[in-house]
Amino acid sequence: MPQSTRVFWTIRLDDALAGAPERTGAKAANLARAARHDLPVLPGFVLPVQCLAPESPARYLNTGELRAAWSALSRDGERTLVVRSSSTMEDGAASSMAGRFVSVLGVTGWEEFLKAVEDVLASASGPGTMAVLVQPQLDAVAGGVMFGADPVDGRTDRVIVAAVTGGPQALVGGEADGTRYALTRRGRVVGVEPDDDQGPLTPLQLKALARLAARAAAVFGGPQDIEFAFDAKGRLWLLQSRPVTALAPVAPRRAVLLGPGPVAETLPDPLTPLEEDLWLEPLNTGIGEALAAVGAVSRRALRASPTVLAVGGRAAADLRRLGAAPGRPSRLRLLNPVPSARRLAVAWRVGRLRAELPDLAADTAAAVDADLAAVPPLAEITDIELVAALRWARAALASLHGLEALAGSLLDGESGTPGTAAAEGLAALHRGRAKGLPDDRLPAVEPAVLALVPPSIAAVPHLPEGTGAPAAAREGELPPRELLRLRIRWVQELGARLAWTAGRRLAAAGALSEPELVRALRFPELAAALDGGSLPAGIEGRPSPPRTAPLPAAFRLAGDRIVAESAPPGDGARPAGGGRGSGPVHSGPDAPPPGSVLVVRTLAPSLAAHLPTLAGLVAETGSPLSHLAILARETGVPVVVGLRGALDRFPPGTEVLVDGDTGRVEPLRAPAAGRAEGEESVA
Repeated sequence: MPQSTRVFWTIRLDDALAGAPERTGAKAANLARAARHDLPVLPGFVLPVQCLAPESPARYLNTGELRAAWSALSRDGERTLVVRSSSTMEDGAASSMAGRFVSVLGVTGWEEFLKAVEDVLASASGPGTMAVLVQPQLDAVAGGVMFGADPVDGRTDRVIVAAVTGGPQALVGGEADGTRYALTRRGRVVGVEPDDDQGPLTPLQLKALARLAARAAAVFGGPQDIEFAFDAKGRLWLLQSRPVTALAPVAPRRAVLLGPGPVAETLPDPLTPLEEDLWLEPLNTGIGEALAAVGAVSRRALRASPTVLAVGGRAAADLRRLGAAPGRPSRLRLLNPVPSARRLAVAWRVGRLRAELPDLAADTAAAVDADLAAVPPLAEITDIELVAALRWARAALASLHGLEALAGSLLDGESGTPGTAAAEGLAALHRGRAKGLPDDRLPAVEPAVLALVPPSIAAVPHLPEGTGAPAAAREGELPPRELLRLRIRWVQELGARLAWTAGRRLAAAGALSEPELVRALRFPELAAALDGGSLPAGIEGRPSPPRTAPLPAAFRLAGDRIVAESAPPGDGARPAGGGRGSGPVHSGPDAPPPGSVLVVRTLAPSLAAHLPTLAGLVAETGSPLSHLAILARETGVPVVVGLRGALDRFPPGTEVLVDGDTGRVEPLRAPAAGRAEGEESVA
C-alpha cells in the first residue's frame, strides 16, 4: 500500500497528522497543536476515527502497531493510562459538548486498555465520529479549569480559574465547588471565592496559569477553556484546550441604564406586538414631549434614542432620562437644564405650565370623555371607522401621557385632593358587585373599575376578585394627574376592544385561525388587512403573548442581552450565565416538565439531557466552569450555582426568576393550591 493511502492504527501526538481533527477528533487535535507550539502537553497517541466505529469492539484492533504503541506509553503496563474520548463533534467554537462522552481513568494492563477503548467508543453519538486519545495518567496535586475570559461577565481582561486538590475530575463533573480565582491577564489576584479560603494554588502557580492562558489564546486565536493540573514536582500541564463558548456580551460603557421604573405602573405585563404599537409607542411619544416641553431633554436626544421601549416584550424606560436611576434626583431636578442661558426661558415656560395644568387636565379629560362617547357601538362600526378610532386612540394616549407626566412632575403634592384612580376603581368594583353585575358588563356600567387592571387585548378584561371598597372621594374630586390616569386607562380599553373586534372579523373571514392572533400583528399590518390587504406570511407562528421573565430593576443592553446589576452577597450564589428565565420549580428524581426551573443539590452530568426544555437551573453546589454549566450556557439556559439552601427555600411549584448573569434567584409566586407542578402559568 502506498504511504499516502496507508491507514494508521495509531498516531502519536507529536506527529503532524495528529493535528487534523477529522482524523483524531477535536480534543486530540487541539493538544497536538498546543504541543507543536511548546505548550506543556503530556505525550500520547490517538486511535484515529477512520479505524474505529462503535460497533467494532477494540479486540478486533489487536494489531501489532496498537500493541506496540500501548507498550511504549505504558512501559509494558507499569504506567497507569487514561483513555479519553476525542470526538469530531466536541470542543468546537460554537459548542463544546463538554462532559457528553466517556473517558476512563486508571487504566492498567492490555485487556483493561482494550475494554476502556470499547467504553469510549460506546459513548459516540454516531458512527465515524469518535477517535480515542491515550495518555499517561498524571498524579496531580492540584488541578482545575481556567477560562481565558470571564464567561459570565464577558470580560476579556480577566482570567477565571477554579481549582481543587488533586485532579480536575471532581470539579468538571460538578461534584466539588473548588476555589474560584479572578485574575488579571498578568496573574494578579483580584478576587477569591470563598473569600476565607486561599485555595490549593500559590501566587506563583496562578501567574503560571495566566501565562498559559495568554499563550494558548495566541496559539488558538482566542480565549480558551483549559483543563490543567500541577504534578508533585510543581510542573503545570495542559490537559485539554477548547474555545470559550457562550461568552456573555458586555454592555457598552455608555449604554443606556434601563429598567421598568415608573412605566411599570402603566404597563406591568408582557406586551404583544399590537399592544406595543397601541400603548407603548404613545407612552414614549407623550413622555418625550413632556420632557422636551420643560427643557429636560433636547429633541435631538429624543430622536436619537427612545425614552420608553420594549425589551423582551416588556416595557422599560431610560431611567436616567426620567430621573429614576438609583441615586438620581427626581424629574423636578431635571427641569433646571444646562447651559444656564436657557434657564430663564425654561423657568417661564414651566411656571406657565404649572399654573395652567389643572385647567388643561380638566379640559382634556372632558374632551376625551366626549370623544369616547362618540365612538359607534362595536357591532356597528365599519372597518374604516375602526382603524380611524384606533389612530385616534394612539394620538389621544400620547397627549394624555404627556400631560400626566407633567402633572406628576409639576403638581405632585400641590393638590389638596387625596383621591386616586385606583381608589375610585375599588369604589366602582364595590358598586358593581353590590348590583350583581357580571364581569363582562361591569366595565360598561362602572368604567372606573378598569383602573384596577392593566390593559390587555382579550375578550373581556380580567377583573380582580373581591367586592372592592366604598368610595372615599367622588370621581370629580380627583386631582389632575389621577383624572388623566383614568382617561388613559379608558382609551387603552377602547383600543383593546377595537383590536379584539378586528381579530374576530379577520377570523370570521378566514384571514386568522382565531381572534387571539390579532395580537401578533403590528398596527400597520392590521390597518392594511382591514383595508382589504393580505396579512404577512407566517403570522400563525408569531408568539402571542410572549412568555418573558420580569425585567430587573436596572440593567443595560448588550445587543439583545440584558446585563443587570449583580446579586447582593451573602447566600453564596454565583452566576453561571445563560441569560434570564422564569418558571415553576421542580426538584426530585423524575424528569422535569418543560418550562420548569430545576433545583438540584449538585450539577450531575446526567442532567444534560434535560437542559433543552428547562427555563432555568439552580444548584446548591457546583462551579460556573463545570461541564454542565458550560452546556447550559451554550443551550441558553440560565444557571445559578452555589445557592445555599436552594432546595429548602424554593419548594416545588414555586414560580421563580433565575438570572444567570447576576446570580439572582427570586420567588415570583408561591405554589398555587391544587395546581400541578409544571402546569402553565404566567409570571
